Amino acid sequence: MSDGAAAAGGDPLAAPLRLPCGATLPNRLCKAAMTEGLADPQQRATGRHVRLYRAWSEGGVGLSITGNVMVDRHVIERPGNVAIDVTHPPSVDAQARQRLRDWARAGTAAGNHLWMQISHAGRQSARYATRQPLGPSAVQLDLLGTYARPRALREDEILDFVARFARVAAIARESGFTGVQVHGAHGYLISSFLSPVTNRRTDAWGGPLAHRARLLLETVRAVRRAVGDDFPLSVKLNSDDFRQGGFSHEDCLAVVALLDAEGIDLLEISGGNYEQPRLLGVEGRRGDAVAVRPSTVVREAYFMAYAAAIRRVATMPLMVTGGFRSRTGMEAALASGDTDVIGIARPFCTEPDAARRLLTRAIDRLPEHEQRLRLAASGWRSPASPLLLLKVVNVLGAQSWYYQQMERLADGRVPDLERGVLRSFLRHQWDERTRAARLQR
Repeated sequence: MSDGAAAAGGDPLAAPLRLPCGATLPNRLCKAAMTEGLADPQQRATGRHVRLYRAWSEGGVGLSITGNVMVDRHVIERPGNVAIDVTHPPSVDAQARQRLRDWARAGTAAGNHLWMQISHAGRQSARYATRQPLGPSAVQLDLLGTYARPRALREDEILDFVARFARVAAIARESGFTGVQVHGAHGYLISSFLSPVTNRRTDAWGGPLAHRARLLLETVRAVRRAVGDDFPLSVKLNSDDFRQGGFSHEDCLAVVALLDAEGIDLLEISGGNYEQPRLLGVEGRRGDAVAVRPSTVVREAYFMAYAAAIRRVATMPLMVTGGFRSRTGMEAALASGDTDVIGIARPFCTEPDAARRLLTRAIDRLPEHEQRLRLAASGWRSPASPLLLLKVVNVLGAQSWYYQQMERLADGRVPDLERGVLRSFLRHQWDERTRAARLQR
């Protein structure tokens, strides 16, 4: 048992964690990143961020990580993203910075950490959200015709984005956020450079893994220079893309070994992308899917089996996100030594105080809604590909349901647990396009 666990009365969830930079997380529970969609039409933070993150701070988490904060206002993960685009003065003017300070102050109100997740959507920016997606190569995301073919980045543009990540990280620190996370997972820009499927370059940014990992490593180095050695710097990385020919688990282990030399403070392990959304606990198209390890299927958390192998390589603290629901499962994961922080996302959308209730042992399990947020195949009628459409509505409908619970919390309202999955899906599609039409950029 660590000294932190002993000080916490033997409760591993309540044990503090000292990071390599010297900062300390007050406990091992993290509200993992979830895209919020709460920005105003100028892509600035709002009072809704303040209310939502104050609720999570007061709810007991030791660490909270924001959803995607974009470095490019033109290529975004979804309408409603906060964008800090240093090429666009309103993104960094006095009012925008004050809003960031308000967000940071609310998100750390209870003495926890709040880290800004910094990201670029790359090719995973829908037609209604961007004029021209970008990527390492012109490899289109084939998903119901929603995504346009990306334009391959020039080298000067790649270097510009490295600099943007660093500048946004510096703004995060200046604004009162207590750390930053570089998003290198889930198929977004940095992740797409790592994958041979989406990175078909033949220059110094493509080809062998060392070249494909260059954008991630250069970004981490630039961010570290921008924020200093005493400020938490995290990376989110796929354990596997779960796609044939993509960024594999073996690739992940090799990249982790490279990151060992970069002095990061927390490595978050996740997996999948839009084609294979393992981060949501589901499989995408079967034709190009990679089988999940059998030991993962029987575990509570999606990526713990992968974390065990990563732990043998990684020298930095690890965080695993996805699937944790029981105190027993969380304690077992910490006891194994394969993770140091428990990442939890969706349960906090309906019970923002669930962390405190876990820590006080008022509950032993987190809320679970996924099973009931599914339309049954019986009675479903569609003229084309009914099972595919059913799967899409189930996956995106459940995701939309959680988005809408977050929005209710952000508006100071209680969650609506009776909302149906189809209604959530349709409302989300309408809301996204309405927000996109209102963007002023």
